[in-house]
Amino acid sequence: MPTTPSLPKMQAKLVHNSPTYIPPLIRPPPVNQAALPLVTKPRAVSISVPITSIVVPVPVSIPIPDSTPPSVELDDSIVAPWDYQFLFMSQRSETTQPITLRVVDGAVPADFPTGTYYLTGPGILSDDHGSTVHPLDGHGYLRAFTFDNNVTNKVKYMAKYIRTEAQLEEHDPKTNTWKFTHRGPFSVLKGGKKVGNTKVMKNVANTSVLKWGEKLLCMWEGGEPYEMESGTLDTIGRYNMMDDCDLDDHENPGDHDVWDVAASLLKPILYGVFKMPPRRLLSHYKIDSVRSRLLTVSCNAEDMLLPRSHFTFSEYDSNFQLVQKQKFKIPDHLMIHDWAFTDTHYIVFANRIKLDIPGSMAAVYGTSPMIAALKVNPSKSTSPIYLLPRFPENSKCKERDWRVPVEVPSQLWLIHVGNAFQVTHAHGNLDIQIQATACSYQWFNFRKLFGYNWQKQNLDPSIMNIEGDSELLPHLVQVSIRLDSDYNCQECDVKPMQKWKKSSDFPITNPAFSGKENRYLYAATTLGSRKSLPSFPFDTVVKLDLVSDSVQTWTVDSRKFIGEPIFVPKGDQEDDGYLLVVEYAVSKQRCYLVILNPRQIGAEDALVARLEIPMHLNFPLGFHGFWAPN
Repeated sequence: MPTTPSLPKMQAKLVHNSPTYIPPLIRPPPVNQAALPLVTKPRAVSISVPITSIVVPVPVSIPIPDSTPPSVELDDSIVAPWDYQFLFMSQRSETTQPITLRVVDGAVPADFPTGTYYLTGPGILSDDHGSTVHPLDGHGYLRAFTFDNNVTNKVKYMAKYIRTEAQLEEHDPKTNTWKFTHRGPFSVLKGGKKVGNTKVMKNVANTSVLKWGEKLLCMWEGGEPYEMESGTLDTIGRYNMMDDCDLDDHENPGDHDVWDVAASLLKPILYGVFKMPPRRLLSHYKIDSVRSRLLTVSCNAEDMLLPRSHFTFSEYDSNFQLVQKQKFKIPDHLMIHDWAFTDTHYIVFANRIKLDIPGSMAAVYGTSPMIAALKVNPSKSTSPIYLLPRFPENSKCKERDWRVPVEVPSQLWLIHVGNAFQVTHAHGNLDIQIQATACSYQWFNFRKLFGYNWQKQNLDPSIMNIEGDSELLPHLVQVSIRLDSDYNCQECDVKPMQKWKKSSDFPITNPAFSGKENRYLYAATTLGSRKSLPSFPFDTVVKLDLVSDSVQTWTVDSRKFIGEPIFVPKGDQEDDGYLLVVEYAVSKQRCYLVILNPRQIGAEDALVARLEIPMHLNFPLGFHGFWAPN
């Protein structure tokens, strides 16, 4: 009887038979792969894939039009793991010149603003020596979509790797080969050094991108950003934003305790042995649209291992000149990825963590990722929120002890903030509203984000898709805080946003309304119609009207996914503009840039245009983007 070829032979055959086909560098699921245990209740959706039953979606020479009806029978537990792997398929190619994108649906509107949509995220996840890294450790790959309707009414595309120190070490440009030598916080190397490998802080500049004061910056969670040349996307180098961190220190000289002694012992190890920068700049920044200011926050490297946290908030004017900087010491062991601000406060959501001793030992020996040294701390049933005085000269802020957090009567792990604002009443009372995404402590797991399985060197989609209570997964929430005239908390609650409980993330609003009261909120979500991938990846853009209490959606076809939506303002009204979102058509090995009319979300004519990225330049799922108007 004929035998089924092994997977390596199948892949080799595909490469030879299809010169334009770029094979996935992340390994497909092995035989009878069991879902990794995460929680007892609810349980993960089990996906087992016999290699002999996998039908590889190979691009063929016959063009497949976008109007081809999706194949329902392929949308099952066999194809789902393949689709998930292809969403994180590595891309080694770069552009040398701008490429004009082909419009395959609709047309680029004549009134589309002139500017550039920048999108960053990982570019490569597997090297040529057997190692596959976590998506958060993938080298930053900057994509730029430039709209110039004043001249050509066309969209130009460019993409290049950010030349970080780690990228220059791990990539050989002559042979275009890769060998990962840095472990990174989230990964375990197979072909590289494990025990004694102190190259942990792998600054890949892959998380967010920002253009401010004529500087284009690619940011990461654990170090300084990298500055890029906006026209060519060439790397200029590191950009130091963390000098003079001792200004306006909100702690008394006598506040030093045993943990400061522990910090003094940790610093030589972290800074010297593991080469960690003394401070790490968070990848999420904020823009105060009222004052035209950029707001950033950084923290100490040793805070990850100690039960107290230092946060330094910086504010820059439109010329990137520092106008304000404050430092706060919070007596809690926290990890934050995103945060919020209002006219009077910086808002820190205290995602509580603790040291994992067994995990630390495994991390030191190289058998587990370094992040295994930490785990979530669900010891309390409430979630603390710290309201830090943004302008301490305000006497009300001085009266209230900001070291005492506001306790949210729910246990939630905050992921991303869409917007926050405050409403001041006649007697000086404040209502603070925060629109965000959050998940349960029970679901969140540092080591398994995106389903990363370092033992099998692949991504397991079942971890991101679980049966049972959908509120365990990332979902939209609204946090309401009521303060009296002295800024003392009178009431605090959290509830699902507009009763939309489906898995969601990447909440955004019109950037012109950042920090202001907004009516509309947009996010990436899922309708849950795909049996094997009901929660992630996302396939839908949702629009929430916070006034009329209505919800509208726009969804891609079967076996297609989306990333983070971006709002491009056009006029003064909040929903006057366009939405940009990347569509990942994994079944056809294509990426598209989609233009949507936000006012028509929910209607048949919401799609304005769809532009195709050339197949040889397909890219993995991006993280965060930025619209930079000319």
